[in-house]
Amino acid sequence: KALQARLQKMDLRLEVAPAALAELAKVGFDPVFGARPLKRAIQQRIENPLSKLLLEGRYPPKSVIPVGVDPVRNPGVFEFGDALAMG
Repeated sequence: KALQARLQKMDLRLEVAPAALAELAKVGFDPVFGARPLKRAIQQRIENPLSKLLLEGRYPPKSVIPVGVDPVRNPGVFEFGDALAMG
């Protein structure tokens, strides 16, 4: 929610594919700590790489940022697609 709010201030929206959500759930869950590690997983896998892309100017205002994961080609690695126009 905090990430979405920050992106909304920049006129951007994140669109996370179901496979990416499943991967986040997998890496963000620990049997001992439950979902506590989820916040760290979101920071490491989405927020940090996305910050670099935003600084590079890859996503102009009024863009949708697609986030996915390819379990065959690049398992566990989140991929950020090209900017899509907000509809």
